Amino acid sequence: MSGIGILGALGLFIIFILTNVIKVLKEYEKGVIFTLGRVGRKAAGPGLVLLVPGLQVMRKVDMRTLVHDVPTQDVISQDNVSVKVNAVIYYRVVDSVRAIVQVENFMAATSQLAQTTLRSVLGKHDLDEMLQERDKLNKDIQEILDHQTEAWGIKVSNVEIKHVDVDQSMIRAIAKQAEAERERRAKVILAEGEQQAAAKLAEASDILARSQGAMELRYLNSLQEIAGDRTNTIVFPFSLEQIAKAVRGENR
Repeated sequence: MSGIGILGALGLFIIFILTNVIKVLKEYEKGVIFTLGRVGRKAAGPGLVLLVPGLQVMRKVDMRTLVHDVPTQDVISQDNVSVKVNAVIYYRVVDSVRAIVQVENFMAATSQLAQTTLRSVLGKHDLDEMLQERDKLNKDIQEILDHQTEAWGIKVSNVEIKHVDVDQSMIRAIAKQAEAERERRAKVILAEGEQQAAAKLAEASDILARSQGAMELRYLNSLQEIAGDRTNTIVFPFSLEQIAKAVRGENR
């Protein structure tokens, strides 16, 4: 064999060694090694990992927090309103061995589970709750996902509902409903104000009726207010009882 052939064979052997024997894992990576089909208890890495060609195979797992957009889902709320909702989930692998062994594709599985959980949770709430209690719904979805993905070695750290889109015809109906609600509250407030004012007037009337001196002070105060007005007409307020007393006095 010529020298060139030997060098070529040596080069192929070195390439084979580098690609099949020596593996380098980054700081955020773990390697799940299968030896004759059986997986070890612990994952390898990061750093340099040596494999036995033909006997060992390694699967890399990214241990960083992963961000996944949940596609827009059609949701029917509890009050029969059709909305389109999308969200984003943040999760990471905490056990790389389980993430590879327990589920075929943990990314796809987590995505599908997030979609079904989003529809299931939001379908139990009214539209108003979807719009006003988003933080509570985010937490509920996160807790459900985290519990269900625990067996896969996945930790769901956060869920954020991004958009709740309502049909235009439904938006107009909601606007009318909100306007009617504002008018109802305004009428209730006005009625409550009139009720309180009437109660205060009745209370004042009782006080004046029980005290002759208070009635006379009120009478004098009214005269003072009338005298301060720029008018040529002065009205003296007399009660029917006072007029009757005056008439009886004249008859005597």
